Amino acid sequence: MKKNFIPLLFAADINVYSVARAFHEAYGIKTYAIGKAAVGTMPLAESKMIEYKADPEADVQETFLKLVLEFAEEHKDETIFLLGCGDNYIQLISANKDKYPENIIAPYIPIDMMNELINKEKFYAMCEEIGVDYPDTFVHRKEMGHDYKLPFEGPFAVKPSDGIEYWRHPFATQKKAYKVYTKEEVDQVLDDIYGAGYEDSIIIQNFIPGDDTYMRVLTNYSDKNGKVKMMCLGHVLLEEHTPHGIGNHAVIITESNETVEKQFKALLENMNYKGFSNFDIKYDQRDGKYKVFEINTRQGRSNYYVTNAGANIAKLLVEDFIEDNEIPFHVVKEEHLWMVIPKGVAFKYIKPQEYKDRMKKLIAEGKMKNPLFYEPDMSFKRRLRLAKSMLGHYYKYKKYMD
Repeated sequence: MKKNFIPLLFAADINVYSVARAFHEAYGIKTYAIGKAAVGTMPLAESKMIEYKADPEADVQETFLKLVLEFAEEHKDETIFLLGCGDNYIQLISANKDKYPENIIAPYIPIDMMNELINKEKFYAMCEEIGVDYPDTFVHRKEMGHDYKLPFEGPFAVKPSDGIEYWRHPFATQKKAYKVYTKEEVDQVLDDIYGAGYEDSIIIQNFIPGDDTYMRVLTNYSDKNGKVKMMCLGHVLLEEHTPHGIGNHAVIITESNETVEKQFKALLENMNYKGFSNFDIKYDQRDGKYKVFEINTRQGRSNYYVTNAGANIAKLLVEDFIEDNEIPFHVVKEEHLWMVIPKGVAFKYIKPQEYKDRMKKLIAEGKMKNPLFYEPDMSFKRRLRLAKSMLGHYYKYKKYMD
Protein backbone atom coordinates (compact mmCIF):
# COMPACT_ATOMS: atom_id res chain seq x y z
CA MET A 1 0.00 0.00 0.00
CA LYS A 2 1.41 3.39 -0.99
CA LYS A 3 2.14 5.90 1.73
CA ASN A 4 0.30 9.19 1.95
CA PHE A 5 2.75 11.93 1.06
CA ILE A 6 2.72 15.71 0.84
CA PRO A 7 5.32 18.28 -0.23
CA LEU A 8 6.53 21.05 2.10
CA LEU A 9 8.44 23.65 0.10
CA PHE A 10 10.50 26.57 1.38
CA ALA A 11 10.53 29.83 -0.64
CA ALA A 12 7.82 31.78 -2.50
CA ASP A 13 8.94 32.09 -6.11
CA ILE A 14 8.34 30.50 -9.50
CA ASN A 15 10.49 27.55 -8.40
CA VAL A 16 7.90 26.77 -5.70
CA TYR A 17 4.99 27.13 -8.09
CA SER A 18 6.65 24.88 -10.69
CA VAL A 19 7.36 22.09 -8.19
CA ALA A 20 3.85 22.38 -6.76
CA ARG A 21 2.41 22.13 -10.27
CA ALA A 22 4.45 18.98 -10.93
CA PHE A 23 3.02 17.34 -7.78
CA HIS A 24 -0.51 18.46 -8.68
CA GLU A 25 -0.26 17.26 -12.29
CA ALA A 26 1.04 13.84 -11.24
CA TYR A 27 -0.94 13.19 -8.06
CA GLY A 28 -3.60 15.88 -7.68
CA ILE A 29 -2.28 16.85 -4.24
CA LYS A 30 -1.92 20.19 -2.48
CA THR A 31 1.51 21.63 -1.72
CA TYR A 32 2.38 23.43 1.49
CA ALA A 33 4.89 26.26 1.26
CA ILE A 34 6.62 28.56 3.73
CA GLY A 35 8.62 31.64 2.82
CA LYS A 36 9.62 35.14 3.81
CA ALA A 37 7.50 36.93 1.20
CA ALA A 38 4.14 38.34 2.22
CA VAL A 39 0.96 36.41 1.53
CA GLY A 40 -0.46 37.55 -1.80
CA THR A 41 2.89 37.92 -3.54
CA MET A 42 3.09 36.52 -7.08
CA PRO A 43 3.56 33.89 -8.37
CA LEU A 44 1.79 32.10 -5.48
CA ALA A 45 -1.02 34.66 -5.15
CA GLU A 46 -4.56 33.28 -5.44
CA SER A 47 -3.29 29.72 -5.93
CA LYS A 48 -5.72 27.00 -4.89
CA MET A 49 -3.15 24.18 -5.01
CA ILE A 50 -0.66 25.82 -2.63
CA GLU A 51 -1.29 26.55 1.04
CA TYR A 52 1.24 29.28 1.81
CA LYS A 53 2.46 30.59 5.14
CA ALA A 54 4.64 33.69 5.46
CA ASP A 55 7.29 34.03 8.14
CA PRO A 56 9.89 36.82 7.84
CA GLU A 57 12.43 34.62 9.67
CA ALA A 58 11.78 31.42 7.72
CA ASP A 59 15.46 31.21 6.74
CA VAL A 60 16.76 31.70 10.30
CA GLN A 61 17.99 28.44 11.85
CA GLU A 62 15.83 28.39 15.00
CA THR A 63 12.67 29.52 13.21
CA PHE A 64 13.22 27.18 10.26
CA LEU A 65 13.64 24.09 12.44
CA LYS A 66 10.63 25.05 14.57
CA LEU A 67 8.45 25.45 11.47
CA VAL A 68 9.53 22.07 10.08
CA LEU A 69 9.06 20.16 13.34
CA GLU A 70 5.65 21.72 13.96
CA PHE A 71 4.54 20.82 10.44
CA ALA A 72 5.81 17.25 10.85
CA GLU A 73 3.85 16.87 14.08
CA GLU A 74 0.67 18.28 12.51
CA HIS A 75 1.04 15.78 9.64
CA LYS A 76 2.50 12.85 11.55
CA ASP A 77 0.41 10.31 9.62
CA GLU A 78 1.84 11.46 6.29
CA THR A 79 5.25 11.29 4.65
CA ILE A 80 6.62 14.77 3.96
CA PHE A 81 8.94 15.73 1.12
CA LEU A 82 10.93 18.63 2.57
CA LEU A 83 12.20 20.61 -0.42
CA GLY A 84 14.06 23.91 -0.72
CA CYS A 85 13.65 26.25 -3.67
CA GLY A 86 16.54 28.56 -2.81
CA ASP A 87 20.15 27.97 -1.73
CA ASN A 88 19.61 29.41 1.75
CA TYR A 89 16.80 26.93 2.39
CA ILE A 90 18.55 23.85 1.00
CA GLN A 91 21.53 24.61 3.22
CA LEU A 92 19.22 24.71 6.24
CA ILE A 93 17.44 21.51 5.19
CA SER A 94 20.73 19.68 4.74
CA ALA A 95 22.33 21.05 7.93
CA ASN A 96 19.40 19.83 10.05
CA LYS A 97 18.93 16.37 8.52
CA ASP A 98 19.75 14.58 11.78
CA LYS A 99 17.00 16.48 13.65
CA TYR A 100 13.97 15.44 11.58
CA PRO A 101 11.38 12.84 12.61
CA GLU A 102 10.93 9.69 10.54
CA ASN A 103 8.06 11.03 8.44
CA ILE A 104 10.30 13.61 6.74
CA ILE A 105 12.22 12.88 3.54
CA ALA A 106 14.95 15.45 2.81
CA PRO A 107 16.53 14.33 -0.51
CA TYR A 108 19.78 16.27 -0.27
CA ILE A 109 23.51 15.64 -0.01
CA PRO A 110 25.32 16.16 3.34
CA ILE A 111 25.92 19.79 4.30
CA ASP A 112 29.73 19.54 4.06
CA MET A 113 29.48 18.34 0.47
CA MET A 114 26.89 20.99 -0.32
CA ASN A 115 29.09 23.78 0.99
CA GLU A 116 31.99 22.50 -1.12
CA LEU A 117 29.87 22.53 -4.29
CA ILE A 118 28.17 25.87 -3.70
CA ASN A 119 31.60 27.48 -3.41
CA LYS A 120 32.57 28.11 -7.04
CA GLU A 121 36.32 27.93 -6.36
CA LYS A 122 36.02 24.41 -4.90
CA PHE A 123 33.50 23.33 -7.53
CA TYR A 124 35.92 24.24 -10.36
CA ALA A 125 38.59 22.09 -8.71
CA MET A 126 36.21 19.10 -8.95
CA CYS A 127 35.51 19.90 -12.61
CA GLU A 128 39.25 19.95 -13.25
CA GLU A 129 39.57 16.39 -11.94
CA ILE A 130 36.87 14.96 -14.22
CA GLY A 131 37.61 17.06 -17.29
CA VAL A 132 34.49 19.21 -17.29
CA ASP A 133 35.26 22.53 -18.99
CA TYR A 134 34.77 25.89 -17.26
CA PRO A 135 35.77 29.47 -18.22
CA ASP A 136 39.31 30.75 -17.71
CA THR A 137 39.21 31.80 -14.07
CA PHE A 138 41.15 33.94 -11.61
CA VAL A 139 40.29 33.70 -7.90
CA HIS A 140 40.61 36.99 -6.03
CA ARG A 141 40.91 37.16 -2.24
CA LYS A 142 40.25 40.24 -0.15
CA GLU A 143 43.82 40.55 1.10
CA MET A 144 45.09 40.95 -2.49
CA GLY A 145 43.44 44.35 -2.79
CA HIS A 146 44.32 45.84 -6.19
CA ASP A 147 47.72 44.12 -6.24
CA TYR A 148 47.03 41.28 -8.70
CA LYS A 149 47.43 40.57 -12.41
CA LEU A 150 44.75 38.92 -14.51
CA PRO A 151 46.03 36.14 -16.81
CA PHE A 152 43.56 36.93 -19.60
CA GLU A 153 42.12 39.94 -21.44
CA GLY A 154 38.69 41.52 -20.92
CA PRO A 155 35.81 41.68 -21.00
CA PHE A 156 35.51 40.12 -17.56
CA ALA A 157 32.71 38.41 -15.66
CA VAL A 158 32.86 39.07 -11.91
CA LYS A 159 30.80 37.21 -9.31
CA PRO A 160 31.08 36.07 -5.69
CA SER A 161 32.37 32.59 -4.96
CA ASP A 162 29.71 32.16 -2.24
CA GLY A 163 26.40 33.51 -3.53
CA ILE A 164 24.49 32.93 -0.29
CA GLU A 165 26.94 34.94 1.79
CA TYR A 166 27.06 37.64 -0.91
CA TRP A 167 23.33 38.38 -0.72
CA ARG A 168 23.59 38.74 3.05
CA HIS A 169 25.54 41.96 2.46
CA PRO A 170 23.39 44.21 0.25
CA PHE A 171 24.64 47.44 -1.34
CA ALA A 172 23.26 49.97 -3.82
CA THR A 173 24.91 48.68 -7.01
CA GLN A 174 24.59 44.97 -6.15
CA LYS A 175 24.04 42.61 -9.08
CA LYS A 176 23.95 38.84 -9.43
CA ALA A 177 26.98 39.08 -11.74
CA TYR A 178 28.95 41.85 -13.44
CA LYS A 179 30.29 42.26 -16.95
CA VAL A 180 33.14 44.81 -17.09
CA TYR A 181 35.85 45.65 -19.59
CA THR A 182 38.92 46.94 -17.73
CA LYS A 183 40.90 46.08 -14.62
CA GLU A 184 39.90 49.45 -13.16
CA GLU A 185 36.24 48.45 -13.46
CA VAL A 186 37.02 45.07 -11.89
CA ASP A 187 38.71 46.87 -8.96
CA GLN A 188 35.61 49.03 -8.43
CA VAL A 189 33.34 45.96 -8.32
CA LEU A 190 35.72 44.26 -5.85
CA ASP A 191 35.73 47.37 -3.64
CA ASP A 192 31.92 47.53 -3.68
CA ILE A 193 31.51 43.85 -2.77
CA TYR A 194 34.17 43.70 -0.05
CA GLY A 195 33.12 47.12 1.23
CA ALA A 196 29.63 45.79 1.96
CA GLY A 197 31.06 43.15 4.33
CA TYR A 198 31.51 40.12 2.07
CA GLU A 199 34.70 38.22 3.07
CA ASP A 200 34.96 35.14 0.81
CA SER A 201 36.78 34.95 -2.52
CA ILE A 202 35.51 36.54 -5.74
CA ILE A 203 35.60 34.82 -9.12
CA ILE A 204 36.91 36.79 -12.10
CA GLN A 205 36.49 35.05 -15.46
CA ASN A 206 37.21 35.63 -19.10
CA PHE A 207 33.77 36.58 -20.43
CA ILE A 208 32.55 34.06 -23.00
CA PRO A 209 31.20 35.95 -26.04
CA GLY A 210 27.68 35.43 -27.29
CA ASP A 211 24.17 36.50 -26.33
CA ASP A 212 21.63 34.59 -24.25
CA THR A 213 21.19 31.98 -27.00
CA TYR A 214 24.66 30.60 -26.22
CA MET A 215 23.49 29.57 -22.73
CA ARG A 216 22.41 26.09 -21.68
CA VAL A 217 20.87 24.71 -18.50
CA LEU A 218 21.23 21.07 -17.47
CA THR A 219 18.92 19.53 -14.86
CA ASN A 220 19.56 16.05 -13.47
CA TYR A 221 18.16 13.66 -10.90
CA SER A 222 20.46 11.24 -9.06
CA ASP A 223 18.73 8.53 -7.05
CA LYS A 224 19.32 7.64 -3.41
CA ASN A 225 22.15 5.32 -4.50
CA GLY A 226 24.01 8.13 -6.27
CA LYS A 227 23.19 7.03 -9.82
CA VAL A 228 22.06 9.60 -12.39
CA LYS A 229 18.59 8.62 -13.59
CA MET A 230 17.35 11.66 -15.52
CA MET A 231 19.08 14.37 -17.56
CA CYS A 232 17.36 17.24 -19.35
CA LEU A 233 19.34 19.85 -21.28
CA GLY A 234 17.70 23.15 -22.05
CA HIS A 235 18.82 25.61 -24.72
CA VAL A 236 18.27 29.07 -23.24
CA LEU A 237 17.01 31.58 -25.79
CA LEU A 238 16.43 34.56 -23.49
CA GLU A 239 17.26 35.50 -19.91
CA GLU A 240 16.08 38.20 -17.54
CA HIS A 241 18.15 41.39 -17.55
CA THR A 242 17.17 43.20 -14.35
CA PRO A 243 20.12 43.75 -11.92
CA HIS A 244 18.94 41.12 -9.43
CA GLY A 245 17.41 38.78 -12.01
CA ILE A 246 20.20 38.76 -14.60
CA GLY A 247 20.90 35.20 -15.65
CA ASN A 248 17.46 33.90 -14.69
CA HIS A 249 15.95 32.02 -17.61
CA ALA A 250 12.95 33.40 -19.48
CA VAL A 251 12.71 31.14 -22.58
CA ILE A 252 14.06 27.59 -22.98
CA ILE A 253 13.80 24.90 -25.67
CA THR A 254 14.76 21.38 -24.61
CA GLU A 255 17.46 19.65 -26.63
CA SER A 256 20.04 16.88 -26.19
CA ASN A 257 23.84 16.81 -26.42
CA GLU A 258 25.44 13.45 -25.75
CA THR A 259 28.92 14.87 -25.10
CA VAL A 260 27.65 17.31 -22.45
CA GLU A 261 25.41 14.71 -20.82
CA LYS A 262 28.23 12.14 -20.65
CA GLN A 263 30.63 14.63 -18.98
CA PHE A 264 28.19 15.74 -16.29
CA LYS A 265 26.93 12.23 -15.60
CA ALA A 266 30.54 11.24 -14.86
CA LEU A 267 31.02 14.31 -12.63
CA LEU A 268 27.89 13.59 -10.55
CA GLU A 269 28.48 9.86 -10.17
CA ASN A 270 32.16 10.34 -9.33
CA MET A 271 31.17 12.41 -6.28
CA ASN A 272 28.25 10.08 -5.39
CA TYR A 273 25.85 12.99 -5.70
CA LYS A 274 22.18 12.48 -4.71
CA GLY A 275 19.05 14.43 -5.52
CA PHE A 276 18.43 17.17 -8.08
CA SER A 277 21.30 19.13 -9.60
CA ASN A 278 21.25 22.04 -11.99
CA PHE A 279 24.13 23.45 -14.04
CA ASP A 280 24.49 26.79 -15.84
CA ILE A 281 26.58 26.29 -18.99
CA LYS A 282 27.65 28.47 -21.93
CA TYR A 283 28.81 27.43 -25.38
CA ASP A 284 32.16 29.03 -26.25
CA GLN A 285 32.25 29.50 -30.03
CA ARG A 286 35.99 30.24 -29.87
CA ASP A 287 36.93 26.64 -29.08
CA GLY A 288 33.63 24.78 -29.50
CA LYS A 289 33.41 23.77 -25.83
CA TYR A 290 30.52 23.91 -23.38
CA LYS A 291 31.75 25.59 -20.17
CA VAL A 292 30.04 25.34 -16.81
CA PHE A 293 29.61 28.33 -14.50
CA GLU A 294 28.14 26.75 -11.38
CA ILE A 295 26.05 24.00 -9.86
CA ASN A 296 22.78 24.47 -7.99
CA THR A 297 22.38 21.59 -5.52
CA ARG A 298 18.63 21.55 -6.16
CA GLN A 299 16.19 21.89 -9.04
CA GLY A 300 16.56 25.28 -10.74
CA ARG A 301 13.92 28.02 -10.74
CA SER A 302 13.12 27.09 -14.36
CA ASN A 303 12.56 23.43 -13.44
CA TYR A 304 9.16 23.20 -15.13
CA TYR A 305 10.96 23.04 -18.49
CA VAL A 306 11.82 19.46 -17.41
CA THR A 307 8.29 18.51 -16.35
CA ASN A 308 6.93 20.15 -19.51
CA ALA A 309 9.19 17.93 -21.63
CA GLY A 310 7.82 14.75 -20.06
CA ALA A 311 10.10 14.11 -17.05
CA ASN A 312 7.85 15.15 -14.15
CA ILE A 313 10.21 15.98 -11.29
CA ALA A 314 7.69 15.04 -8.58
CA LYS A 315 7.35 11.55 -10.06
CA LEU A 316 11.11 11.01 -9.80
CA LEU A 317 11.03 11.69 -6.06
CA VAL A 318 7.98 9.53 -5.44
CA GLU A 319 9.30 6.59 -7.49
CA ASP A 320 12.64 6.76 -5.67
CA PHE A 321 11.53 7.28 -2.07
CA ILE A 322 7.87 6.21 -1.81
CA GLU A 323 7.52 3.42 -4.35
CA ASP A 324 11.19 2.36 -3.99
CA ASN A 325 11.39 1.61 -7.71
CA GLU A 326 14.50 1.17 -9.81
CA ILE A 327 14.25 4.21 -12.08
CA PRO A 328 15.47 3.59 -15.64
CA PHE A 329 18.06 6.07 -16.94
CA HIS A 330 16.35 8.63 -19.15
CA VAL A 331 17.71 11.50 -21.24
CA VAL A 332 15.00 13.93 -22.36
CA LYS A 333 15.26 14.40 -26.13
CA GLU A 334 11.90 15.68 -27.38
CA GLU A 335 11.71 19.42 -28.06
CA HIS A 336 9.38 21.51 -25.90
CA LEU A 337 9.20 25.25 -25.33
CA TRP A 338 9.09 26.83 -21.84
CA MET A 339 8.63 30.54 -21.29
CA VAL A 340 7.67 32.80 -18.40
CA ILE A 341 7.28 36.01 -20.39
CA PRO A 342 4.72 37.12 -23.00
CA LYS A 343 5.22 35.80 -26.54
CA GLY A 344 5.50 39.38 -27.79
CA VAL A 345 8.52 40.00 -25.55
CA ALA A 346 10.14 36.70 -26.51
CA PHE A 347 9.83 37.26 -30.25
CA LYS A 348 11.07 40.86 -29.99
CA TYR A 349 14.23 40.21 -27.98
CA ILE A 350 15.30 36.80 -29.35
CA LYS A 351 17.20 37.80 -32.48
CA PRO A 352 18.21 34.68 -34.49
CA GLN A 353 15.41 33.81 -36.92
CA GLU A 354 16.11 30.07 -36.66
CA TYR A 355 15.03 30.10 -33.01
CA LYS A 356 11.92 32.15 -33.75
CA ASP A 357 10.97 29.57 -36.39
CA ARG A 358 11.44 26.72 -33.91
CA MET A 359 9.37 28.58 -31.32
CA LYS A 360 6.53 29.16 -33.80
CA LYS A 361 6.54 25.47 -34.74
CA LEU A 362 6.38 24.30 -31.11
CA ILE A 363 3.63 26.79 -30.25
CA ALA A 364 1.60 25.58 -33.25
CA GLU A 365 2.09 21.96 -32.11
CA GLY A 366 0.87 22.75 -28.58
CA LYS A 367 4.34 22.11 -27.09
CA MET A 368 4.70 25.45 -25.29
CA LYS A 369 3.85 26.16 -21.66
CA ASN A 370 4.21 28.96 -19.17
CA PRO A 371 4.20 27.18 -15.78
CA LEU A 372 2.24 29.99 -14.13
CA PHE A 373 -0.77 29.49 -16.42
CA TYR A 374 -2.19 26.23 -15.04
CA GLU A 375 -5.88 25.85 -15.85
CA PRO A 376 -6.88 23.79 -12.76
CA ASP A 377 -5.42 26.58 -10.60
CA MET A 378 -6.90 29.58 -12.40
CA SER A 379 -9.45 31.96 -10.95
CA PHE A 380 -10.60 35.39 -12.08
CA LYS A 381 -8.36 37.10 -9.50
CA ARG A 382 -5.34 35.00 -10.43
CA ARG A 383 -5.86 35.75 -14.13
CA LEU A 384 -5.87 39.47 -13.36
CA ARG A 385 -2.69 39.18 -11.27
CA LEU A 386 -0.94 37.19 -13.99
CA ALA A 387 -2.01 39.63 -16.69
CA LYS A 388 -0.54 42.52 -14.71
CA SER A 389 2.65 40.54 -14.07
CA MET A 390 3.03 39.67 -17.77
CA LEU A 391 2.58 43.29 -18.82
CA GLY A 392 5.40 44.25 -16.46
CA HIS A 393 7.86 42.27 -18.60
CA TYR A 394 7.35 44.66 -21.53
CA TYR A 395 8.52 47.52 -19.31
CA LYS A 396 11.45 45.60 -17.80
CA TYR A 397 12.87 44.40 -21.12
CA LYS A 398 12.45 47.83 -22.70
CA LYS A 399 14.28 49.42 -19.76
CA TYR A 400 17.21 47.00 -19.62
CA MET A 401 17.61 45.76 -23.22
CA ASP A 402 16.56 48.58 -25.57
